[in-house]
Amino acid sequence: MKRLIISILLIVPLLTNGQSTDQSSKVLIVVSSYGKSQGEVRPGYEFDEFAQAYLIFSQNGLKIDVASPKGGQVEPDQFNPEKEYNKIVIEDTSIMTRLTNTIPTASINPLDYNAIYIIGGKGAMFDLPYDPSLQDLLLSFYQKEKAIISSVCNGSAAFINVKEGDNFIVEDHQITGFCNLEEELFGKKWVQEFPFKLEDKLKSRGANFTQADFMLSHVAVSDQFITGQNPYSTTKSALAVVKALGIKPAERSLYKDERTIYLIQDILAGSKKRSDAEKELKRNEKAFDIELMALYGYYKMLSNQEDQIKLANGVSIVELTMPYFFNENLQFTLANNQFKLGNTKRANELLDELISKNLLVEEIEALRKKMDD
Repeated sequence: MKRLIISILLIVPLLTNGQSTDQSSKVLIVVSSYGKSQGEVRPGYEFDEFAQAYLIFSQNGLKIDVASPKGGQVEPDQFNPEKEYNKIVIEDTSIMTRLTNTIPTASINPLDYNAIYIIGGKGAMFDLPYDPSLQDLLLSFYQKEKAIISSVCNGSAAFINVKEGDNFIVEDHQITGFCNLEEELFGKKWVQEFPFKLEDKLKSRGANFTQADFMLSHVAVSDQFITGQNPYSTTKSALAVVKALGIKPAERSLYKDERTIYLIQDILAGSKKRSDAEKELKRNEKAFDIELMALYGYYKMLSNQEDQIKLANGVSIVELTMPYFFNENLQFTLANNQFKLGNTKRANELLDELISKNLLVEEIEALRKKMDD
């Protein structure tokens, strides 16, 4: 009997190929090390994306490690600590300890993980594509049966230099990430310093780049790749990873910004009538981020001045927010665009309200002169 036990103990490591015998799925979250908040300020990882992905994985029973190219403490981009998911993470010392003690990618054994999930943020563009240890990890995941390779937003920049033989691993795969339009609309000064445009570089590597309209939720699933387009694609991309690992996702409530983007998406897709959206907002205004909706509508108008249909969509979204949110510059812009669409009566109503509040009087006079010509 003693010999039998010894024989079994010797055989088991060979059968497991060096992997942990723990049957729980394990995911490696990777964040940028580039961020720096003191002295020469540099952009870091996206905290919103980290928080949402971490909570999704944790709520579904996944074991989680956090890594970065350099290891140790990592700095995020600026973020709102009052957002629900961020508050949960900030108040959890065990999660925050992982961010102050990230594992260097050079110390990671890919055999220990079932999935890798790469967080975006501007910092990801500067260090993740050039980390040789991360490239080795990604290639190992690519060559490992049933291993999941996933990212969100600028996180897919980590893939662009990874090759198997003569071919880039993203070749012929549907991949998404922060697209050119999103960089154009929302990029800060760092975009001018980027070593490449993510959308263009992925396409040059042979990827089939897919996207939704700017800042709408979009996830591309292609064999073992799962990628999300932007921060508002985080929860759906993380849930797709959970499902790909054979786990039925736990029930959850939507975050306010998440629910807001989905409502906008439904309106633009025509799957929800404006009248139904009005009722939904009136019934449960506090469940939505009204300012986010107004901001989305503003950018929709701004980016579609030559497309009457898309311009009208932006106007419609801003109009939905008018009973709940006021900003004089936004209202003036809305009036100007209502005039461009030929809705002169509504434009004048909006301008009259501003005049009654003694706001933007000179700008309104100039616009009305233009309307009268």
